[in-house]
Amino acid sequence: MHQLTRDQARRIAVGAQLLEADRPDDVVGIAEQLGAIKIDPTATIAPAEHTLLWSRIGSAYDRAQLSKAVESDRLLFEFDGAFRPMSLLPLMMPAMRRWPRRESSRQWLEANDQFRTEVLARLRAEGPLLASEIPDTANVIRPPDGWYGPNQVVHMLDFLQRQGEVAIVGRKGRHRRWDLADRVYPHDLPEYEDDEAERLLNERRLQAAGIAKQRSPWTPVGEAGEPATIEGMRQKYRVDPEALAALENDEGGRVAFLSPYDGMLFDRPRLRELFEFDYVLEQFKPKPQRKYGYFAHPILMGDRFVGMLDAEVDNDRGELKVNAVHEFVPFDEVEHDMVHAEIADLGTWLGVDVPEW
Repeated sequence: MHQLTRDQARRIAVGAQLLEADRPDDVVGIAEQLGAIKIDPTATIAPAEHTLLWSRIGSAYDRAQLSKAVESDRLLFEFDGAFRPMSLLPLMMPAMRRWPRRESSRQWLEANDQFRTEVLARLRAEGPLLASEIPDTANVIRPPDGWYGPNQVVHMLDFLQRQGEVAIVGRKGRHRRWDLADRVYPHDLPEYEDDEAERLLNERRLQAAGIAKQRSPWTPVGEAGEPATIEGMRQKYRVDPEALAALENDEGGRVAFLSPYDGMLFDRPRLRELFEFDYVLEQFKPKPQRKYGYFAHPILMGDRFVGMLDAEVDNDRGELKVNAVHEFVPFDEVEHDMVHAEIADLGTWLGVDVPEW
C-alpha cells in the first residue's frame, strides 16, 4: 500500500496528463498516453481537440499533425466524440460486439433493419459519404433530443459505429465522413476475450489518470495499478506504478490553460478532492449567473489551479481578446510573468496579436 501526500498525488495526476515542464512533441504519443482527445466545436479560442494538444505541445503544434494522424496514417480513429489511438480499438471491440444493451436501442434497430441494410449498401457502393448524402428511409423515428436533429441517418451511423460496422474516415469541415469499418480499421488487430479487454482498458484509464479512486464511476480502473492512500483522505486509490516512479525525475510544473473539455478536468470529484478545485462549466448558464465567462479556461500552475482565463479570438481584428484573467489568489510578479508568457505563446500559435488588457 503506497502512502502518498496530496502534493505527490497531484504531481502524479499532472504528469500523467503530460502537463509538466517537459513538453511532449508528438500528437500520436499524446493520444497513446491520454487515451482520448476530446472533440468539440466550441471555439472561443480554438476547438477543444486543438486546444488540448496546444496545452501540451505549445506553439510548435501544427493542426495538420492531427488530421494526418487520423486521415492519412490511420494511427488515430474517431469514436464517440474523441480521437483515440488505434491501439485501443481491439480493447473496445468486445464491448462493441455486445452493443446495444439498452432494450429501446435494440428495438429501434430491429424496426429499422431494412434501413440499416440500405445504409450499409450505400456506403459499400459509394463511400466515403457524409450523413447528408445518404437517404433517410427509417421506418421508426427517434425524435430530436437537443443533441440529434430529425435525420435518422445520423442515428443509424452512430449505432453502426458502436457495433463496429462503420467508421469515420475523416471530416469535411465539422461534418463526419463515413465508410465501412473494414475499409478504415486495420485488419491485423489482436483479439481479446471480454475479461482481458476490460482489464487492459482499466490499465489504460489509470495510465491516463495517474491516480484514481478504486471505486469511481468517473474513472473506472478496477484493480489496475497498485493500492494507495492519500494523507487526510479515507478513500482507497489505485496508482499507476510508472507514474509513481516518474516522480523521481519530476522536473516541476508550468502554466497551462485547459480547454473546459480537457480530460484533466473530467473527473470532477477527484478534481475537488486532490486539487481543491470545484470546477463548473458556465457555458450553459444564463449570462447573469456566470462568474468567470462563457467558456473560460482553467489555469493550471504547477500542480495547482490558480485562476481562469476568459479570452476569445476576434477574427475580424486578428486579435486574441483577453477579457479577464481571474486570480483565485493574487499572483506574485513571477506568476504574472508566467501567465503572460503563456498567453503570448497562445497568440503565436493562433497567429494573432495579443493587445494589452
